[in-house]
Amino acid sequence: MEEYLRTAGEWVGWVAEAMGALIIAIAIVRGAIDYATQLVQRTTPLPKTRIRLNLGRSLALSLEFLLAADIVRTAIAPSWDDISKLAAIAAIRTALNFFLEREIGTEGQEVQAEKTDDPVHGAPAK
Repeated sequence: MEEYLRTAGEWVGWVAEAMGALIIAIAIVRGAIDYATQLVQRTTPLPKTRIRLNLGRSLALSLEFLLAADIVRTAIAPSWDDISKLAAIAAIRTALNFFLEREIGTEGQEVQAEKTDDPVHGAPAK
């Protein structure tokens, strides 16, 4: 029975890891397309903040999937070595996610401020 659970955990972990990698790949392609489109159009200054914000959100989500993959793989009959590795990985990914979310929040506020000050895309500034 334990072997079946271990195999199922490996499969679920693999799927979660693949989803995390897919999210990153899509975000990279989308960011590159957005950036290239803005370079060609050049009707407004490049919205680097918006592109970075979208990429940051995708990276935060992918970190969650990758952490979930590690947790699932370690959940079935872990050794102390497995637990210590998971703790280190979880700490690093959680710290990365914390700082990424903080930057996303800061940049989100900047984007809102830009919209408020831009009469074309947001409410006119007073």
